[in-house]
Amino acid sequence: MPASADPNRPMKLVILDRDGVVNFDSDQYIKSPSEWKPIPGSLEAIARLNQAGFRVVLATNQSGLGRGLFDMATLNAIHAKMHKLLAQHGARIDALFFCPHAADANCDCRKPKPGMFEEIARRFNLANLEGVPAVGDSLRDLLAAVELGAQPILVRSGKGERTLAAGGLPPNTLIFADLAEAVDYLTAKAA
Repeated sequence: MPASADPNRPMKLVILDRDGVVNFDSDQYIKSPSEWKPIPGSLEAIARLNQAGFRVVLATNQSGLGRGLFDMATLNAIHAKMHKLLAQHGARIDALFFCPHAADANCDCRKPKPGMFEEIARRFNLANLEGVPAVGDSLRDLLAAVELGAQPILVRSGKGERTLAAGGLPPNTLIFADLAEAVDYLTAKAA
């Protein structure tokens, strides 16, 4: 019986940012499938999360949509490439949430606001995200996570080194080199 099917055992869930955590980031945005390149070890790390019984969710700001840098069909093509490469590694993303708005839209779903995380909790029928690992490379990822009690995890990949150098991390933020190292910790802790 899968861990999530046992009513006496809480669901194992992990929330990942996309750019800078799963794939290389770009200050010019990831605007096409050819620009989406996985960080070495990230796809295998997601497979290990799946094998350990975690539901893996992506929560990503995609303001390039709101800025007109790419359209929905292109974002779908980028994610189709990601899903295909994940499948080749025996991995999957269970749900994908994104904010399509530009920063000046003042929406509730753009991290650091907690709207995306609130929606994740609703979709998975959770009262809150207390203790759910949330992996990101920027302060806004971590701030959105802690709003609902999730465990903030900073990776040094992507913008992580800059985020770490800037300081101001939420209390109890765990720090790892990359997603693969974070997953080593999470799967050992869950075993």
